Amino acid sequence: MIHSIRYFFENRGFDVSSRLADKLGMRVTNVRLFFIYISFVTLGFWFGIYLTLAFLLKLKDMIYTKRSSVFDL
Repeated sequence: MIHSIRYFFENRGFDVSSRLADKLGMRVTNVRLFFIYISFVTLGFWFGIYLTLAFLLKLKDMIYTKRSSVFDL
């Protein structure tokens, strides 16, 4: 049973890039490289947004510090 499930996913799921390459008339290696590059670009994009937001929050904390009360003097 496990072998039939494995065969099903290998036949249907892992063959996506070769089917897409056949439909587009391209080589399979180019399609696979495209998927790899796109995954790195999208991951890097969100990591860049994360770093930008962290920098802005740190900058906000540096600018808007809590003022001490007059009575603490």
